[in-house]
Amino acid sequence: MKILTILGARPQFIKAATVSRAIAANQNITEVIVHTGQHFDANMSDVFFEQLDIPKPNHSLGIANLNHGAMTGRMLEAIELIVEIERPDWVLVYGDTNSTLAGALAAAKLHVPVAHVEAGLRSHNLAMPEEINRVLVDRISSVLFCPTETAVENLHVEGFPFTESKRKAQKILNVGDVMYDATLYYREKVRENILLTEWGLDEKGYVLCTLHRAENTDNPLRLESIFDALREINRDLPVVLPLHPRTKNLLERLGAMRWLDGLRLLSPVPYLEMQRLEMDAKVILTDSGGMQKEAYFHQVPCVTLRDETEWVETVTMGWNQIVGSNREKILSAFHRPQTHVNQTLQPYGAGDAALRITDYLWNNR
Repeated sequence: MKILTILGARPQFIKAATVSRAIAANQNITEVIVHTGQHFDANMSDVFFEQLDIPKPNHSLGIANLNHGAMTGRMLEAIELIVEIERPDWVLVYGDTNSTLAGALAAAKLHVPVAHVEAGLRSHNLAMPEEINRVLVDRISSVLFCPTETAVENLHVEGFPFTESKRKAQKILNVGDVMYDATLYYREKVRENILLTEWGLDEKGYVLCTLHRAENTDNPLRLESIFDALREINRDLPVVLPLHPRTKNLLERLGAMRWLDGLRLLSPVPYLEMQRLEMDAKVILTDSGGMQKEAYFHQVPCVTLRDETEWVETVTMGWNQIVGSNREKILSAFHRPQTHVNQTLQPYGAGDAALRITDYLWNNR
């Protein structure tokens, strides 16, 4: 059996590391990896393949630095040719990026079944490009691998599963979250081999922040308000900020690099190093979906710099507060004591999501 895997962005590399490892354990499955090039910075792409032991891509497209339409269109054209050449039994896509949409469209148009990992997530905000990608990819996928029961319920509310006249009914499975698999697999390795002293930091002696979502980085008013709050927090604890290229580019265009004054800036951080920074932060402030979950996995309070979240479980269990970009709400959430629920709950599965995904694909080839 042959699986064609489409990757392109940092979160997808992390998810694929777990599933590719499970695929490699089955000698009857061949995995062909396509890297679209959506994340082109070495610290956001190449190093992930090296750190996480992901097989080198069989096809590298180098498609980046374009707007959504041009990027998705070029990827679609290139992936379609690869699907025709490779003739896979499954096309496997992850998450909600332009790479995800292009891969799913190319496969569906050539009548190759699509498996969507992290299906069913919804922010209910169609202003987000990611939300559009999620909805479209779910609609044309043959199997929907959901990370949580909430994701399953989202699909049922929207009328899933669908049955086409010449296609089997879609299959919806709650397999758990592959990022939880990754956290469990790498946690001890990270703690033993990466020390906070590399950055001159102490356990629980700093705040970790990431900021990259277009809703923030493309809106100067939101961005200024967030950085006002970060500089205020920095008076109490050092704010460590791995600076995303998109955020840096916007600040440079605005002539607003002064908004970073006093913050502890880092270049984009590879996965294992980021896990180390997350583990011992006092608080995490982020607009990243993945980091909201990882904060929960590491039992670190999270403040989400968005107006909604797909990962509602982190909120209902008390580990995450949604504050948007409002300066006062950010500061209030940072200083407000957290109330945490029993950590024995397992809304993201038991750490075997990758195995369950691989077993399903093999048994339904």
